[in-house]
Amino acid sequence: MLSIKKYAAIDIGSNAIRLLIATAISSKGSQPKFKKTSLVRVPIRLGTDVFVGGKISKENYKRMKMALKAFKKLMKVHQVEAYMACATSAMREAENGKKIAKKLKKKSGITIKIIDGKEEAAIIASTNIRDYIKNNKVYLYVDVGGGSTEFTVIAQGTKVASQSFKLGTVRILNGLVTEDVWNEVKKWIQESTKSYEEVCLLGSGGNINSTYKASGKKIGEPLNYFYLVSYYKKIKSLSYEERIEQLNMNPDRADVIEPALKIYLSAMKWSGAQDVFVPKIGLSDGIIRSLHQQNHLN
Repeated sequence: MLSIKKYAAIDIGSNAIRLLIATAISSKGSQPKFKKTSLVRVPIRLGTDVFVGGKISKENYKRMKMALKAFKKLMKVHQVEAYMACATSAMREAENGKKIAKKLKKKSGITIKIIDGKEEAAIIASTNIRDYIKNNKVYLYVDVGGGSTEFTVIAQGTKVASQSFKLGTVRILNGLVTEDVWNEVKKWIQESTKSYEEVCLLGSGGNINSTYKASGKKIGEPLNYFYLVSYYKKIKSLSYEERIEQLNMNPDRADVIEPALKIYLSAMKWSGAQDVFVPKIGLSDGIIRSLHQQNHLN
């Protein structure tokens, strides 16, 4: 018998808030299939509030409240079976993060779970990332966000090391990432990958997805290091306005793309990776799969 259910994931990040609604189709004895039904992204840059001022502003609280109320209505219209809302580095570091979460629960009816870097990495790892992994290869999985970046080393199909660093695009834009942080990341990557002869990168996040789309590559083909360097130089040569006009970038993408590419290129350099595969998965996808697993077992 075929089971068709809709689930929703709300990802409250440092750069934007996203609602992903996906349909899970499953039958006995076969692997479930997930189809993205709707994706809404609202560029509320919480990271600028928190990383600079220490707390979420009244203005951004109001915008979050309006967004979550709208998400609640969309989930009702779509007849969503279950949802999960997760907040990452911006809300967990905000002085008023827990207070804001309680207020939002009261005003919108949506419960927000503030997760740490390890839990974020674990949720992402529950995605269909294994579809992109070959057991005879070693991968450095890099998920770049506005407030943090999660790094995971996968060898022979198994996670062997994982670490989250306060290295994010919004932090970099606001001059909040010191040389010491870059050196910590460099040391961790080099130590974690030095015993492997060849490493490939797996990249996730809106910026690498945008870069992949701009490359014109066919789905499944990797981007090589030299292409990424060339694209990075092109981005750096253009002003914020030129990126929007000439490259047709969204305004909230045009500024964070440069620091994001710097993180990916640094990870490739320090691990010796020559290629980066872009599976287009992230926290929201992991939440959907986690929800399906929980509800399917009940």
